[in-house]
Amino acid sequence: MSSVHNRALSPAQLQTFGDELDAVRARHQATLGASDARYIRKVVAAVRWCGVAGRALLFLGAFVHSVLVPAWIAGVLLLALSKILENMELAHNVIHGQYDWMGDPSLQGKNYEWDIAGTSENWRKTHNFRHHTYTNVRGLDDDIGYGLLRIFPEQRWQPFYLLQPFVAVIFALLFEWGIAIQDLRVGRLLGGKVTLRQLWKQAKPVRRKALKQVLKDYVLFPVLAGPFFLPVLLGNVAANVIRNVWTYVVIFCGHFTADAETFPKDCIRNESRGHWYLRQLRGSSNIAGGKLMNVMTGNLSHQIEHHFYPDIPANRYAAMAVEVRQICERYGQHYNTGSLPRQFGQVMWRIVRHAFPSKPAPARPLVTEGNERAESLGGQVAS
Repeated sequence: MSSVHNRALSPAQLQTFGDELDAVRARHQATLGASDARYIRKVVAAVRWCGVAGRALLFLGAFVHSVLVPAWIAGVLLLALSKILENMELAHNVIHGQYDWMGDPSLQGKNYEWDIAGTSENWRKTHNFRHHTYTNVRGLDDDIGYGLLRIFPEQRWQPFYLLQPFVAVIFALLFEWGIAIQDLRVGRLLGGKVTLRQLWKQAKPVRRKALKQVLKDYVLFPVLAGPFFLPVLLGNVAANVIRNVWTYVVIFCGHFTADAETFPKDCIRNESRGHWYLRQLRGSSNIAGGKLMNVMTGNLSHQIEHHFYPDIPANRYAAMAVEVRQICERYGQHYNTGSLPRQFGQVMWRIVRHAFPSKPAPARPLVTEGNERAESLGGQVAS
């Protein structure tokens, strides 16, 4: 069991806690400007030119066999880097509307379509709305295990979960496809809640987008290499797998470490702003690291700050984190952060541990007993 002990806050403390965090947002939002615009445009350029260089090296290796291996490796890494930056630092943040204020049509959250099998429209629904609104609320946040994994003991155990250490590996390799079908809720078909025809019709936008991605990466570019299509095809496969695994690791480290908590549905009834912040804090985890880690994770190394301020440009999170951490310390709230090996090690332990039957730990109240809602607002932490 986690040894973390958060101070239970009184209603008045919860109010001022929320006010102070709102003030952090207001200060940074008021100073958005040219430096933030330059930053995201540099990211756009990096995505473009890393992608061009990666694909060029894959072709070079295919046609000039004397440099096949080094060119192929360099091409795969650059193409994977382009895809990681596009998905995490560019698309994810743009789709949150972080750069809508710029007025640039190519950086508008409602219109941006990303380089991944799933549609941005589905992501706005499952992630921007459902996950960020109901973070770690059982029965409302589909990101808790993604319908495949039992990460928390509050999830009802079934014999299928005995396979989840293996399922988790496959899910990591194919992560973009799991994200693509998340909103389809395929489990409804098995439960008889929808027919195959209904599901097929609902999946039309996903099928169209997935086909486009498959044709681009696995048909068009390999065919352009002519008789040397195989190295290019394998290069595209490898780049996508690297992107998938890295994205999986970062997202899981941000939500499923040992100290992350889940919450019952009734915790959001009449939820105040301060309580919303507290729930986001206790359901999120940061990854310690420098600027390179921040960029490579799309600044989701600051998952706490991202859950607090999802529509503030993510390049601001490092500075905001200093203030957020100080506020958390003043109010006796655990600020969950650690190195990537430490955080992912905890995630892997959760996956293995909760493949077997386990009981939830006692609920911990978010507010003092003087508040009549104290018990219903408790989150739960387990080993």
